Amino acid sequence: MNDDFLQTTIIQTNLAWENIDENLENFSKKIDEISLSTDLIVLPEMFSTGFSMKSKQLSEDMNGKAMQWLKIKAKEKNCVIIGSLIIVENANYYNRLICMYPDGEYCFYDKRHLFRMGNEHKFYVAGDNKLIIKINNFRIRPLVCYDLRFPVWSRNTNDYDVLIYIANWPESRREVWNKLLFARAIENQAYVVAVNRIGTDATGLKYSGDSKIINAKGVEISKTKPYKESIETITFSLEDLSKFRRAFPVDLDADRFKIF
Repeated sequence: MNDDFLQTTIIQTNLAWENIDENLENFSKKIDEISLSTDLIVLPEMFSTGFSMKSKQLSEDMNGKAMQWLKIKAKEKNCVIIGSLIIVENANYYNRLICMYPDGEYCFYDKRHLFRMGNEHKFYVAGDNKLIIKINNFRIRPLVCYDLRFPVWSRNTNDYDVLIYIANWPESRREVWNKLLFARAIENQAYVVAVNRIGTDATGLKYSGDSKIINAKGVEISKTKPYKESIETITFSLEDLSKFRRAFPVDLDADRFKIF
């Protein structure tokens, strides 16, 4: 397959509460089940712990257990793996999204919008870096959970083709999750990849998953069902995306802005 196609795998599963070893073992099994060739595997937010505020107790540095695991699995599958971890750096704690490459190189994005209703801002430091990576000929913008509610931060200024959201988004607000994902795909004329967990965490929050992949026209092209364990691989076409953008160039009329 040429570089104008991107094979993306989403994994929707339960997370073991604050149990790094159990989560890594579970994701190892799931990744090993991927029989199709893939360029990118996307895991949920805080995939090794669940959405915990025990940042001090559960954090690792950039050479920690989950980071080493990411390096091993990315090399084994010869693809990029994306997911977020609790990372400590210079005595600060971050909800850090990692993009791990097969050769062991990586880049990262620290979640910008911390979920204050869950007190995330009291235990983590917000990031301000904008990350865009390239896989094949696709430009990819990865973001984390609560970032979804902020369209300016997600706005496509003709700098990406795929928008990714990884999350621990509760069932009680699933209608918001579902509606905003389609809005982001349509307004940004980009593929949207959204990966959320399922199950119930130790705080009693339930998660429906609702992981999905949406094309630039706002059409869901994945078949992952809510509440179900799932591994799904979808192929994106850059030509299909470019053709649509040329035929319907809304970006030419977009408002210009700066983020401070």
